[in-house]
Amino acid sequence: MDTEKLGFGDLSSLGPPEEWPIGRLFGAAMRLGGPVMWKVVERHGMTPAGFFLLRLLHNSEEGLRAGEAARRLGVTPATLTSVVNTLERDGYVERRRDPGDRRAVLLHATEGGVALLKDVGPDIGADLFKLYDVVEPEDEPAVRRFLLRLINRFEEYSKGDREC
Repeated sequence: MDTEKLGFGDLSSLGPPEEWPIGRLFGAAMRLGGPVMWKVVERHGMTPAGFFLLRLLHNSEEGLRAGEAARRLGVTPATLTSVVNTLERDGYVERRRDPGDRRAVLLHATEGGVALLKDVGPDIGADLFKLYDVVEPEDEPAVRRFLLRLINRFEEYSKGDREC
C-alpha cells in the first residue's frame, strides 16, 4: 500500500499496514473507496454525480429542491446546478414548479432518466458489490457490528451528542 498516494505522508513509523490501528485502516479504505467507486460508475458511461443524482431523484416521487439534493449528495449547490443542467440538457432530469409553493422548483427524473438507471444501474450495482465481496462469511457478523457501531458513533458526533 502506497501511503504517499493516500495523502497520509510517510507512515513508516506506524509499521506495516497489517499493524496499523483500526481507525487508520478504515481511513485508508475510505480514502481509496470513493475514487474507485467513481471509476466503476464512469466505466458504465455515466458521471458519478449524475448517476447518484438520478438515483436520488428516482427514489423521491415528489421531487427534491436543489438545495436538499445537494445536501443529501454531499456536494455544493453550484456543483449540483452544473450536474442538473447537463442531465436536463440530455433529457434525464426536469425542473418543475412545486405545486405547494409556486416559488420553489423541484427536480425530477424523467422517463429517460429512469430508463437510463434501469439500463446501467444493475451493472453498476454488480460491479460495486464485487468491490466489497472481500469479507469471509464467518467474519461478516463482526464486521457488520463494527460498521454499525461506527456509523452510530459518527451520527452521534455529528449531532453534537457525543465528544471524541
